Amino acid sequence: MRAIKAAAVQAAPVFMNLDASIDKAAALIDEAAKRGAELIAFPETWLPGFPWFIYLGTPADALAFFPRYHANSMALDSPHMLRLQGIVKRAGVTVVMGFSERAMNSRYMAQAIIDPDGKLLLTRRKLKPTHIERTVFGEGDGSDLVVVDAPFGRLGALNCWEHIQPLMKMAMYAQHEEIHVAAWPSLSIYRDIAYALGPEVNNAASMMYAVEGGCFVLAPCAVISQEMFDLLCDTPHKAHLLNPRTDGPGGGFAVIYGPDGRALCETLPENQEGILYADLDPEMITLAKATADPVGHYARADALRLVVNRTKRIVMTETNCPAPGDEEIKTPPAASAPDQIDA
Repeated sequence: MRAIKAAAVQAAPVFMNLDASIDKAAALIDEAAKRGAELIAFPETWLPGFPWFIYLGTPADALAFFPRYHANSMALDSPHMLRLQGIVKRAGVTVVMGFSERAMNSRYMAQAIIDPDGKLLLTRRKLKPTHIERTVFGEGDGSDLVVVDAPFGRLGALNCWEHIQPLMKMAMYAQHEEIHVAAWPSLSIYRDIAYALGPEVNNAASMMYAVEGGCFVLAPCAVISQEMFDLLCDTPHKAHLLNPRTDGPGGGFAVIYGPDGRALCETLPENQEGILYADLDPEMITLAKATADPVGHYARADALRLVVNRTKRIVMTETNCPAPGDEEIKTPPAASAPDQIDA
């Protein structure tokens, strides 16, 4: 890794408007690039926004939002993705974008890593959507647990409560991750009902990821805007569920952590949009791992070992059926063997 300036976004999308949200992303990317950032991280499903409607009413209430949400989700081979790649290329930076991926008639909680040439280094899907998210999104698989070589070092990304899954985290640490994007949607929902969904626990998860992995962690976090409240909350009760502390805009708790767990930037008020910046010095990783390298001198692979199945999940395998009397029977190729990662 080499030293870089990195940025974490704390902002609301233009909710369920993919084109307008990409416009806003372009402005944020350009602003961060002009400030010298080489890496810019966006929150979970920032395009076109996290589907908060699933938390605020009955399943029947939520269904009314599905067609619009699905239509404004982004397909990998779409003009929208090509446009986003062009925006990143013009800015000459690396971007990690959280988006709702539309794949035919299903959706996935996805992240794209785009390099300064506009190339997709990685698209991944959240391995297990959390709780009620499963009513909207499908699951990823072991092929989504990948750390890539970015222009400045080893870069990886996970979504939200993937950061409280111990084996998932170890799969990333074991690939010698140096910079990690921990993407969060907004940390306000049910805040006085379910403490674990609030900023105290979730920012602690990002901080501990940095300490455990001995890596930098960018934790972008979205703001729920007044426009989103007006659309989603047709009763005071729904507004209180969405943000019990303000009954209005908020939920933004973005932060950037160093590998020793310290915050490397000043944070913003939860209802304020902006970009957080930090200088990432690789010597901080060296110092942190001198004490505890989770996949080096502090590991005990003889006692504990992680196995990752990299096989990409598919629902159909094509094969030719033999005609009567044929001697040769054709069978589908064997599935690839799982990767074994010493941990």
